[in-house]
Amino acid sequence: MESKEKLYLLDLVAQYQTIKPDIDAAIEKVVSTGGFILGKTVEEFEAAVAAYVGVKHGIGVNSGTDALYLALRAAGVGPGDEVITTPFTFIATAEVITWIPAKPVFVDVCPDTLNIDPSKIEAAITPKTKAIMPVHIYGQAADMDEITAVAQKHKLKVIEDCAQSLGAGYRGRQTGSMGHIAGLSFFPSKNLGAYGDGGMILTSDEAMLKECRVLRQHGSDRKYHHVKIGVNSRLDALQAAVLNVKLKHLEKWNDARREKAAYYDRAFKGVGDIRTPEVRPYNRMIYHQYTLRTAKRDAMIEHLNKSGVPNAVHYPIPLHLQPAFGFLGQAKGAFPEAEAAAGQVFSLPIYPEITAGQQDRVVEAISKFF
Repeated sequence: MESKEKLYLLDLVAQYQTIKPDIDAAIEKVVSTGGFILGKTVEEFEAAVAAYVGVKHGIGVNSGTDALYLALRAAGVGPGDEVITTPFTFIATAEVITWIPAKPVFVDVCPDTLNIDPSKIEAAITPKTKAIMPVHIYGQAADMDEITAVAQKHKLKVIEDCAQSLGAGYRGRQTGSMGHIAGLSFFPSKNLGAYGDGGMILTSDEAMLKECRVLRQHGSDRKYHHVKIGVNSRLDALQAAVLNVKLKHLEKWNDARREKAAYYDRAFKGVGDIRTPEVRPYNRMIYHQYTLRTAKRDAMIEHLNKSGVPNAVHYPIPLHLQPAFGFLGQAKGAFPEAEAAAGQVFSLPIYPEITAGQQDRVVEAISKFF
């Protein structure tokens, strides 16, 4: 029997209902104490996330974007330097490089995982290269052993963009623990999402820790004493309180996402030209997105919209073809794998609370298209 429950790309209200008493109590505790910026609640959350990932330190900041920007600065990336990254990601990854101002240098992606292709990194290195910034796209780890080997050979810093990958594993290690420094996002749609913006920097490097703490608070090492030009980027206590409650459920939620993804995988086997997510055997994917590929993507999106099935395209235009990066002078054809993916990918509803009946409606709509 077909489910009549309303479909969402992500249902945060359903998630809230499962943990409502704990969330409400955590918020009330912060409000009743009157401490809203940084403080003990944030410190507890920073320590909890660092322990979960397997690094020494977490530094709570305003957003995932700020986390990457401050990570770049802490890694010593300066004006005129180059940072190697992927063109197949959200704009924030490369945007923050230009804030330094440094230059993003793109390298094409692997056709299966859509993560940066490590075999193509070395050819992009110049005397100006300072760092490599891999993105663990959709919640699947990039090939970190190969990436770190190239980085060590050329004495480069590795900055992990873990905006989509908190809890993802690579050969038994957590994403965010394999580079010199990493950035997390707690945007509400993430697997661990705040009730607003939020982010965190992860590192085991004491000098980077100190630098990030100074930079996030107007370049201040103590009150009204500013040793450098910083920013105002602090995780507030209300968000930390919410996230601390949610963190205890993250493993269970990620497991549920894997189960929902496996349900889709089975249902889409042999359906049209659908290409389901390809996960490397040594990766533990957390399915921040469940993203399919078809050569008929635009027609598929139109069909899904008419059928009332929520969907999204992550991401329709690779960064080298975005008008904002026109100054790099890269034309169509520069990164064929990223461009092919951008023309074919589309993401479906996936979250721990989605029911089999709701998934069946998604599957039925796609099957009808073919």
